[in-house]
Amino acid sequence: MSSEKHPVESVRDEKIPEDDPVAPIPHFPSEYKGDIKDELGGLEADAGSLEEEELEESIRLVPKIVRELVSMDDDPTLPTVTFRYFVLSTIFIALGAVISQIAWFRTTSASYSMFFVQIVSYWLGNIMARTLPAKDVNLGFFKFSLNPGPFSIKEHVLITLAASAGATSNLGEIIISVKDIFYKEQMHPLAAIFLMWATIWTGYSFAAIGRNFLLYDPDLIWPSALMQTTLYRTLRGEGQSLDVSKKQIRIFWLVLAGVFFWTFLPEYAFPFTSSLAVLCWFAPHNDTVKFVSSGFGGMGFLNFTLNWSNITSNIMVSPWWTQVISFVAFVVSVWILVPIAHFTGAWNGKAFPIMSNRLFMANGTKYPFRELTDEDGHFKQDTWEKYGNVYMSTYNLWGIFFGYATFLSAFVQIFLFGRKKIWSTIQHLRQRKQHSFKDRLNVLMSAYDEVPLWWYITLFICCFSTMLILIHTQDLYLPWWTYVIGVVLGGLTVVPMGFIYAISAYQVSTGTWNELIYGYMAPGTHPVGSLVYRVVAGQCWYRAQSILLDQKIGHYMKVSPRATFFSQLWGNLIGVPINYAVIRWVIDTKRPYLDDTEKDPLGQWSGQAPQSYLNQGIQYGTVGPTRLFQDTIYGPLRWGFLLGVAAPVLMYLLHKRFPRAKFNLWHSTIFFSSMENFYGNVSTGPLSSIIGGFVCMYYFFRYRHSTWVKYNYLIGAAADTGLSLAILAIFIFFGSAKIIQMPEWWGNDQESVEKCYGSPN
Repeated sequence: MSSEKHPVESVRDEKIPEDDPVAPIPHFPSEYKGDIKDELGGLEADAGSLEEEELEESIRLVPKIVRELVSMDDDPTLPTVTFRYFVLSTIFIALGAVISQIAWFRTTSASYSMFFVQIVSYWLGNIMARTLPAKDVNLGFFKFSLNPGPFSIKEHVLITLAASAGATSNLGEIIISVKDIFYKEQMHPLAAIFLMWATIWTGYSFAAIGRNFLLYDPDLIWPSALMQTTLYRTLRGEGQSLDVSKKQIRIFWLVLAGVFFWTFLPEYAFPFTSSLAVLCWFAPHNDTVKFVSSGFGGMGFLNFTLNWSNITSNIMVSPWWTQVISFVAFVVSVWILVPIAHFTGAWNGKAFPIMSNRLFMANGTKYPFRELTDEDGHFKQDTWEKYGNVYMSTYNLWGIFFGYATFLSAFVQIFLFGRKKIWSTIQHLRQRKQHSFKDRLNVLMSAYDEVPLWWYITLFICCFSTMLILIHTQDLYLPWWTYVIGVVLGGLTVVPMGFIYAISAYQVSTGTWNELIYGYMAPGTHPVGSLVYRVVAGQCWYRAQSILLDQKIGHYMKVSPRATFFSQLWGNLIGVPINYAVIRWVIDTKRPYLDDTEKDPLGQWSGQAPQSYLNQGIQYGTVGPTRLFQDTIYGPLRWGFLLGVAAPVLMYLLHKRFPRAKFNLWHSTIFFSSMENFYGNVSTGPLSSIIGGFVCMYYFFRYRHSTWVKYNYLIGAAADTGLSLAILAIFIFFGSAKIIQMPEWWGNDQESVEKCYGSPN
């Protein structure tokens, strides 16, 4: 490449091989390697001071964006699992398990920020290294040092990985919460905890399927892993001058503090700022304007938000092309299809409240779903004939439609665009597994022992046995053989869904498809049985993705795979019992909002998640797709399967015919999955998010790339951390032991915080 020619222009002038698409699978021909990655938001701006041809071969095999953010050196002698590790990881697991479980019951919220864990654990780890005595403790069967020396970066990484595993909510909460909130069936605490452990670790064991395909390949960059890796190095001043490092830390704390204190306004004191319904300001008493502009129960058209909870750092992590696809899906779904259905009545759009996720009878009244099953969970045919079929809003109908399309699209997409990459990986596996990759990172990691396959197999057998025992001893309402099928089918999704996440940071939902399969296998069962199947099949993918993401972070940071694996199990051992305790706490204190007895003014404690899961459990598990599809309103849903196959084929053919048009970036699976998202309770956020995403992942990535490298992930981490801490503080001080309501004033209008009143009655 000529030094006078900008790298962007060089790639544009090159011929793209038609059989090796640039995206969505980020596999680049050798002439592009390390030069450009369209998936990350645009075209890289600087080639840097060192020309590609001057780099060592093993480094040149690493993508340029990874070289910018990840160290190419390693020190295998650094301490890992230490006394400091156990103390700090336990603290952050416990804190995160509380925050993340609370967040699951809210309509919008940021996840428990691992960047907060990174920042504070670094500070506390160094304090412990300076203050603890260098004393050996001998417990007879075990000996360790209280202070083995300076706080190492590998200890730091393992603390965060343990918190990531144990401080996040898990799908087992679906079963426990739906049983309690809607059926007043409270599981025994031990049964609930073992249920969550077994479903989580089943997914962990299935990571063995995906690690060889998704972990070692240097071209699969995992954007979320890069974000955390950046902060580790920033904290320690690696790759930066001392002045730059100090400035980065100062900016981090300023943003964290700013978002923390600001969040008290939209979330508590000044909720008007949470949803700026501009059109309502000009016609506050107009019903049509209220429906169109409101971000709480409306379309959210030209609606902006100043609440980071409705935006989050996703705008600074997800590639620009992913954000564009998601926003286009939002526009099509909420700004085009919703008003068409609502104002014209298309697809029964006027029969039921279109922005509701509740179940209805044909006359529009709430469906008495509890009466559909007897005490043993068996379907009552006479009750169903009495009340008729189960109906839902048109909005929810096309969510199911695109859910069907999503699942098939993922497999077709990966076959069309990624089959060569998969075959190449298989060829590597035939040689010497990950050691056949000759890039610098894999060369460094070859010094560490890999997690043996029998560890994963043993974990799976323990989980499988535990689930069979629970199915036969607890009221889980599903036939045991459906559980076996769910495990098998769930395992098949790990690689295709993992490819999508590894390149886009976008997690594809598989729940609707799982519910449909169960509905055909075991119709007429209790909805909880359907949800158990969904959880089992879903955890195979979701938790496999989670463990693979953390292992990719360990890979970037050169941490022993066995230490990473142990940290993930340790995190769940501590976190799951705390998850259960918080589930009980939230249900006991917020039950009126969660079961729809009362309405939360901000729409945050709407019970949207458990209600949505209940709906699908009733539709597929209790009523069953055969009965459901007898009604003509459900007939069009079947066409979703055809769309899921046809759309990626069309994009592939267009890409082959017009390779410069980038049709391969129009990822049908991500589009369909985004169309599934329900914005009926809160639709404010997407417009503000796409504006923020344009600034961060397009403008700064393209035209201020050096600034983007230094500050993009750092600011996103700080903002999410401030938000998480603020939400926890609000919940503890104003909404736990004693409910303290914010006094009503202009910015906290109890009738409508947005000033969208509609016509007076």
